[in-house]
Amino acid sequence: VQLQASGGGLVQDGGSLRLSCTASRRTSSNYAIGWFRQAPGKEREFVAAFRRGGYTYYSDSVKGRFSISRDNDKNTVYLQMDSLKPEDTAVYYCAHGNPILSSITLARAYTNWGQGTLVTVSS
Repeated sequence: VQLQASGGGLVQDGGSLRLSCTASRRTSSNYAIGWFRQAPGKEREFVAAFRRGGYTYYSDSVKGRFSISRDNDKNTVYLQMDSLKPEDTAVYYCAHGNPILSSITLARAYTNWGQGTLVTVSS
């Protein structure tokens, strides 16, 4: 499956953006879609994930500010980002895979990756 991430841009501190991750085809029922981000000079880190059954997971740094959801008809997973902070500035990647629950926050557990979309939050 190929993934296309979009929706990044420049926003002011406290603003909002919605990222989209569209799959080239409907994925199997046993899947998870994760969002990761990588800031300059830093390692890629987990942001949020949507797992089969409607389960959602968030990193502590975005919990309460970001929300992940999906639209099955459009083969798309969204990441709604509110109350953005300058430290949220990064390239955001979506990924698809079938990680076990204990690995859902690990990048290596995902097999297919989108190309990344840049989010810049100005102070």
